[in-house]
Amino acid sequence: MSKEKTAGCVYLVGAGPGDPGLMTVRGMELLKRADCVVYDALSPLQVLSCCKEGCDLVDAGKRGGNHTLSQEKINELLVKKAWEHRCVVRLKGGDPFVFGRGGEEAQALQKAGIPFEIVPGVSSALAGPAYAGIPVTHRSVASQLTLVTGHEMDGKNAAAVQMDALASAPGTKVILMGMENLRELMNQLQQEGQAPETPAAVIQWATTARQRCVRGTVSTIADAVAQAGIGSPALIVIGDVVDLAEELSWRDRLPLAGRRIIVTRSREQAGRLSQLLSELGAEVISLPTLRIVPPADKRAFAEAVVNARHHDWIVFSSPNGVQKFFDAFFSVYEDLRELGGSRIAALGPGTAAELRKHGLMVDVMPKEAIAEKLIEEFDRREDDFGGLEHCSVLWVHAQQARRIIFDELTKRKAIVDECIAYDVKPADSSLATRILENGADLITFTSSSTVRHFVAMNLHLPENCRVVSMGPVTGRALQEAGIRVDLEVPLHTIENMVETICRAEKK
Repeated sequence: MSKEKTAGCVYLVGAGPGDPGLMTVRGMELLKRADCVVYDALSPLQVLSCCKEGCDLVDAGKRGGNHTLSQEKINELLVKKAWEHRCVVRLKGGDPFVFGRGGEEAQALQKAGIPFEIVPGVSSALAGPAYAGIPVTHRSVASQLTLVTGHEMDGKNAAAVQMDALASAPGTKVILMGMENLRELMNQLQQEGQAPETPAAVIQWATTARQRCVRGTVSTIADAVAQAGIGSPALIVIGDVVDLAEELSWRDRLPLAGRRIIVTRSREQAGRLSQLLSELGAEVISLPTLRIVPPADKRAFAEAVVNARHHDWIVFSSPNGVQKFFDAFFSVYEDLRELGGSRIAALGPGTAAELRKHGLMVDVMPKEAIAEKLIEEFDRREDDFGGLEHCSVLWVHAQQARRIIFDELTKRKAIVDECIAYDVKPADSSLATRILENGADLITFTSSSTVRHFVAMNLHLPENCRVVSMGPVTGRALQEAGIRVDLEVPLHTIENMVETICRAEKK
């Protein structure tokens, strides 16, 4: 007897105001396991790169009257997708219940008998002013906050917002979606008694590198905005708290403020680089050009890991190799001492750092993550361990790694066994193309593999985007692909890449 089909759950998730770092932990959790994501125009595209392979991505964007789908069609779509998938995420900019029509979507799901969950997000009404140095409340300035939508203030639905009450409301007023009617709104407020000299600000593309803030007064802000060429999406802040931006504007002081930087590393590796750049004020755009997959011969990999203890040396070529090796190792052994007395070599500081997480120090490591440099370090340290002749070496690496280590160790009469821990494949290019269309100031390549897969995905650099290369091997790969290198990082560490970018931006 077949089981009756049941609907999946729809999660109405707030994507936050634009900065991916402001998305909630719960929201990101659901995004990573979603079978389907229905996203709107103000959802940061880069967070979609966290979705699992094969996730059904549906653009339901709406902005300024340009609707990919009407609200009624979106409601129908959510019900349909719930019957097709177990986990459906409806990703909405800001918070789904703050002028996001999330309540309407939840009602449609309830009516159709579809289970749903609300995951609140950080609203641009709060985050936008905060990133511009404007606290919407302040004990000595404003103890009340009023939020309204400009969509209901254009005369079509006059009863929705009482302009006289809004004008007389104390404290701070934040108007969302009011840019089309900015001048009319300011005039109406003054007619209803709002003091013309009341400080006002307009914040465009809140919390992103494209954020721009124009300040003035209720009587002058429309002219200031027109002169600056600011349009939607933007929010309007009215109240004495606006003047505090002069003192509290913090983000503009960060060294990489206003910079959009693309990170092409795989999801598994992008974290540290993205974190450091973000902490320095950059808007980090995750655009993985490759994905890490299991090796073609899983049995051979498992056998190599089990027998690793019988080798004199284990050479690790990458942090990914370390991770995959020890995932397999601890599925068989419970004690690190089962690794035996093998000496450890690492291709550069990043790989050594990953080994330290497992309590292992390295015996040989070059300062630069280049295979030739590792061989030079073996030669330089030969007297310390008696050379490599007749030593058994296990080389842990990716499927398509350069053969330098194998060939050179073999020349030195070492007996080299290979442990292919993972393979690298191109990432999905459809989302990447859309991300690149939004432009960027810098794009980073940390390995020749990221370059190869960028080219394989048939991607093109955004206009005026500068290219940052980690080391000469990556630089050569870029040049061979016809891509000019603007900044080359001398040392093969993430920290050094960030320092190089910061120095270049100061000039």
